Amino acid sequence: MDVVTLDNFVSFTLGIVVYFLGVAVNKRVPFLRFYNIPDAVSGGLLAALAALLLYGFADIELNYQLDVRDTLLVYFFTAIGLNARLADLFSGGRPLLIMLLLTLGYMVVQNIVGMSAAWALELPPALGVLAGSASLIGGHGTAIAWSPEFSEVGVKGALEIGVASATIGLVIASLIGGPIAQFLISKHSLSGESDEKSGIGVAFANEAQTKIDHISLMSTMLVLHLVIVVGWFVSQVVLAFGLKLPLFVCSLLVGIIMSNFVTRFFPKIEWPARGRALAVISDFSLSMFLVMSLMSMQLWAISGMASSLLLILLAQTVSAVLFIVFVLFNLMGRNYLAAVLSAGFGGFALGATPTAIANMTAVTKSHGPAPMAFIILPLISAFFVDISNSFLIRFAISL
Repeated sequence: MDVVTLDNFVSFTLGIVVYFLGVAVNKRVPFLRFYNIPDAVSGGLLAALAALLLYGFADIELNYQLDVRDTLLVYFFTAIGLNARLADLFSGGRPLLIMLLLTLGYMVVQNIVGMSAAWALELPPALGVLAGSASLIGGHGTAIAWSPEFSEVGVKGALEIGVASATIGLVIASLIGGPIAQFLISKHSLSGESDEKSGIGVAFANEAQTKIDHISLMSTMLVLHLVIVVGWFVSQVVLAFGLKLPLFVCSLLVGIIMSNFVTRFFPKIEWPARGRALAVISDFSLSMFLVMSLMSMQLWAISGMASSLLLILLAQTVSAVLFIVFVLFNLMGRNYLAAVLSAGFGGFALGATPTAIANMTAVTKSHGPAPMAFIILPLISAFFVDISNSFLIRFAISL
């Protein structure tokens, strides 16, 4: 087996090529456009399948250096923070609280479903937790971090099972969010409010700020970097108090604070919030992060997984769809915001926060903006979930 590792430059360049592959495929397949499958998802999955064929027929294993991808994630969430308005946050307090309670409740449901499926298949119940909130709503990082704990309670190959579950979940999450939202929007005749001016990306940028040149891009990048630097210092302060938060979460929060207070105390300053330059950077960052994440999946690592794991994940997928359609959508108000959040919830309940954002972005670009969705979901998925999940995992595997 020949192992080929592509460096950051080549990985980044290939990611751009793969993204345009997804654009071409989506243009030619109406089904993908109708169900709001992001271009990055279509291209990334095709590239991952191509890598699987190389592995199977040419004995070549492709690996990617992904430092650039991780930086783009920080850019994207910082842009979300810069676009946020405190007035939106205060007005969205009730939806934020309801969404948080629903998310915490679903994490319990996810583990119950996993443990029940494992019990039915005569497997250790802890394996169901690993194929539940640990790897799905928790993602690859949580699954890897907790794998030694699962090994200690009798789950053989915990690391491999956790990574496989998270990878399969990411694929499913990329595919179900758009169709769920399309179903809800069509059934209830929903659309974005015409007077809403904010969202994610060029489609929702402030039309008054139409100028995009090297000056506007450089000034926007400067603000992004300043916010990220402050976010890094905040993450270090928080870490000193024993709480570890990802850099993109701290940058998101700092972006919200700075965007609302800098413009208030320095009204003459040219701030990039809601501008087209920031919209271009956020669109680019999200698209490239997602396409590089999907194309770098090593599908051969999960192709040989036991059918029992696939059955557990099938049960998780069905339960997620039912929960979203019959519980979350109804309790969130049965409106357009609820439909967009449904797409996002499908993205992060089985995958990751960027997948959720990509799902919601695809929906809003087709049907209209829903700015509160892009504040509510990242705060919940990135801030509250990891802390709560640790307690739930610990409790579940001790049963």
